[in-house]
This record gives sequence, C-alpha cells and structure tokens, in this order.
Amino acid sequence: MADVISRSVSSSHSTPLRSPFRSPPRYFAGPTVEVQDSAGRKAGRWIFAALFVSAGTLHFIIPATYLRIMPPLLPYPLALVWISGAAEIAGGLGLLLRPFRKAAAWGLIALLVAVSPANIYMAMVHLPLPGIFGQTWAQWLRVPLQLPLIAWAWLYTRD
Repeated sequence: MADVISRSVSSSHSTPLRSPFRSPPRYFAGPTVEVQDSAGRKAGRWIFAALFVSAGTLHFIIPATYLRIMPPLLPYPLALVWISGAAEIAGGLGLLLRPFRKAAAWGLIALLVAVSPANIYMAMVHLPLPGIFGQTWAQWLRVPLQLPLIAWAWLYTRD
C-alpha cells in the first residue's frame, strides 16, 4: 500500500509544482505597454509640467489668494497653501525627469483630488476674486475641470 502512495505522489509530471508563495507566471501580469515619446506627447508633458510649476510658484508669490479659497474647517491654512504649492512644483518638475515621471503623475492625481474641496468651497461661497476667477461660472468651471486634468496626468502614469 505504501508503494502505491509513493508512486502516485512521485508520478512524473512535465511541469514542476509551483509554490503558492511564488509570483504568478508572467502571462498573468497583463500586457506591457511601451509608450513612445512622440513630439506631441513630449510637448503635452512640457505644457502640463509648466502649468503645475507656474501654479505652484503662485502659491508662494500670492498666498493670500489661495488662503481665501481654503475651506475654514482645514487647519493650518498657510502651511497647506505652501505644501500644495511645493507639491505642484515637485510634480511638474518630476514629469520632466523619466525616473520620477510615473510617481509625479500619480502624485499630481492625488493632489488634484486633494484640492477639490478648495475649488468646491470657492464655487459654493462665491468668493470675490480679481479677474475671471471672480465670475460665478468660472468658479464652478474649476470643479469639473479637475477631471480632464486628472486624465491628463494619468497619461503619464504609464511612462
């Protein structure tokens, strides 16, 4: 009887048994996408990066504007303005450096989600701001504008 059990356990298989703790074979990981860096894609990345570096810089030049749109429930508003400005600058610069591009893109997506309460607060309270951002329609436009910006950043998560 023991001979039958040992023969059934040690039967010859063409494929070795896999440990449940090993990573699955490569064909389960999904396709690898090789994204080509075309001139249009590169130009879009530079424009997107410039948008964030510029906006982030404005957080330090005119923090009072950003303090006005900060929801009053959030603590340390000036620190949050500076942190978000630094994150925008870092994210924009990170998009330009291949080793940091993917992390920067995900960071910008997180940032765009994180600043949404300030955009919603600005639109709901209708803060009097100078220029076009003082218009009610422009303040409400900033809320859904986050979605195409998130989609734009998502393009660079695959680089």
